[in-house]
Amino acid sequence: MAKFFSYLSTILFIVYFSCGFIYPQEIDIVHYLKQIEAGKKLEVKKELPALQKKYPNDPSVLFLQGVLTDDGQKAADIYSNILTNYPGSRYADAAVYRLYTYYFALGNYSKAKNYLDILKVEYPQSPYISIAERKIPDKNSLLTENNISKNELRKSAPVSSEENYEYTIQAGAFTVLDNADALMKEFKDAGYFSRVEDKLVAGTNFHVVYVGKFVNQDDAENFVKQINSKFNLNGVIVKFDFANEK
Repeated sequence: MAKFFSYLSTILFIVYFSCGFIYPQEIDIVHYLKQIEAGKKLEVKKELPALQKKYPNDPSVLFLQGVLTDDGQKAADIYSNILTNYPGSRYADAAVYRLYTYYFALGNYSKAKNYLDILKVEYPQSPYISIAERKIPDKNSLLTENNISKNELRKSAPVSSEENYEYTIQAGAFTVLDNADALMKEFKDAGYFSRVEDKLVAGTNFHVVYVGKFVNQDDAENFVKQINSKFNLNGVIVKFDFANEK
């Protein structure tokens, strides 16, 4: 995680120093980002409530809150708030970039592409564009682009060789492993197969949670609707990669 925050902070400093000023309504949070880079995330978290109380409507403080939020979906909600209510703020393009990386990691490529397009159109000078730029799969190739190894999933839950499953659900993406493990445990406690794998997107490492094993896509589609509703998720269907089977 220290490596991830170091990468994040380095990029944030590029944005900060490439601009000539801070918007009048925003405080300077670079000091806090440097602390995070130095591995002092917990110390910054302790200071956040005081900052929020003193500057309740400051978009830079809001962005700092997003950086300190470990749950991917909750952080995405914070960044969406910045984009909606403070589109001209200091870290608006950074918020859009983080939305892009989150939804790309989650496998929701339509949303990822939407945020990448916003980044290009609304923030054409943003250094995040070159970092985020990559091919977004089209709708027809969604399942194949999300392929993962069935053999890898067998490592955590061996199955009989006769079980011809082809699909699973990519249920969540987290920057903190403990949160991903917690969701995996919820699934396992509910009687579902689940596994966590790492996924690197534009320099950001996510711990991605998979749940369920299905023989056909129809079963997977029915299941993803159920778990999205039951667990308040944005899960998507992915296909096992038989080419990587050993």
